[in-house]
Amino acid sequence: MRRKLVAGNWKMHGSLAENQALLGALKAALNGLQGAGVAVCAPFPYLAQLQAELSGTTLAWGAQNVSEHAKGAFTGEVSTSMLKDFGCTYAIVGHSERRSLYGESDETVAKKFMAAQAAGLIPILCVGETLAEREGNITEQVVGRQLDAVINAAGVEALAKAVVAYEPVWAIGTGKTATPGQAQAVHAFIRGKIAGLNKAAADGLVIQYGGSVKAANAAELFSQPDIDGGLIGGASLIADEFIAICKAAA
Repeated sequence: MRRKLVAGNWKMHGSLAENQALLGALKAALNGLQGAGVAVCAPFPYLAQLQAELSGTTLAWGAQNVSEHAKGAFTGEVSTSMLKDFGCTYAIVGHSERRSLYGESDETVAKKFMAAQAAGLIPILCVGETLAEREGNITEQVVGRQLDAVINAAGVEALAKAVVAYEPVWAIGTGKTATPGQAQAVHAFIRGKIAGLNKAAADGLVIQYGGSVKAANAAELFSQPDIDGGLIGGASLIADEFIAICKAAA
């Protein structure tokens, strides 16, 4: 049976005081949760706080981005070794906001994916289509292209040691959510595509759904056969919501 994973993506939110209260609530409710892994991905300045607060618990933590470069003259970038210094388990790569706002190409995302894995981090690879692409009936073409960039660079076997997060761009922060059927269809496409290359990698692959997941819709989404948890945005900043979502996955 595939494991379930719920990861919170705080985006550019948080403060030391707000984080302290949120992490305290998450530890009290989710430490030792059976049936699903829980992780928090915070902005770089707060990784030390996550390490201090979550060490010794069953909750993991990670970063929202990582450089493809190991070191050098790349002002403002953060390397995999720096993330490892702060105990990170996960690194999100290819989030739609990184692709759209900062021009990260499929090739750049693949390089970040490989850098994360080479350092012993688990990449959470984000894929997904815009509203125009969905309405143009090219969702599978877009998602397939994004996956192919990683498969061609790293090999399909690399996905067995990663997480894929399907995030329809039109459902991120909009309040719109793909129906369970719509989400399942794309998740099934992802797993089927990978199974055609390596069945073992596909069978064990964790595929998350990200796109306005809330406590109210989490259980129905997570009950779909190919949805193995969620990459949670705004709701991960609200303790009661995120706790309910994690328990729905478990």
